[in-house]
Amino acid sequence: MTARLAGLLPGELDEQQSEVYRAITAGPRAAGPQAFALVDEEGRLRGPFNAMLLSPPVGLAVQAVGAAVRYESVLTDRVREMAVLVVAAHWGSAFEWAAHEAVGRTHGLTEPELDALRAGGLPDLPDPAERAALLATAALTRTGALSDGEYAETVAAWGERGLFELTALVGYYALLALQLRVFAGEGPVDQADQADQAEHRDTPHTESGTP
Repeated sequence: MTARLAGLLPGELDEQQSEVYRAITAGPRAAGPQAFALVDEEGRLRGPFNAMLLSPPVGLAVQAVGAAVRYESVLTDRVREMAVLVVAAHWGSAFEWAAHEAVGRTHGLTEPELDALRAGGLPDLPDPAERAALLATAALTRTGALSDGEYAETVAAWGERGLFELTALVGYYALLALQLRVFAGEGPVDQADQADQAEHRDTPHTESGTP
């Protein structure tokens, strides 16, 4: 599928849309070198951000949730990026995967860990807190719930705040994946295609420009 929603140039935005645009392009995502461009060469928002301009009140709130999940969470960088990749693999979201695979490498994710996540599985994690977070993420994406044991194990590792932030992360990136399917024409990605793309990837830079 091709993109259904045409991108808007900065000069075409009304006042409310401009507020959303500024929040995305001048906020914490834009700090420092970019791992993935937020805008195209003419300044149009890319990926899930473009659709946020359709409803500035909702778009502004959604991008704020994403910024909080990314930059104000008690979850570690590694756990956050692995959890995003679990969601991206579950939804087959090429945009989410490309952006956060690069970020994950900057936070020490190894090729075996990325390979396991890309295939829809979980890596072998010796750290019990990381393992608890990833098991909870997998359960949330698969069933939308946690057993009593999964709940207790995740709270023991990350506290109730950490679990709340993890559920917010899963919901936020599922929302972006859904909107990418609807507005950007992004269909599910075949696992073999993902693996082939991984063999020809560019060297990543840093993390700032991701959703």
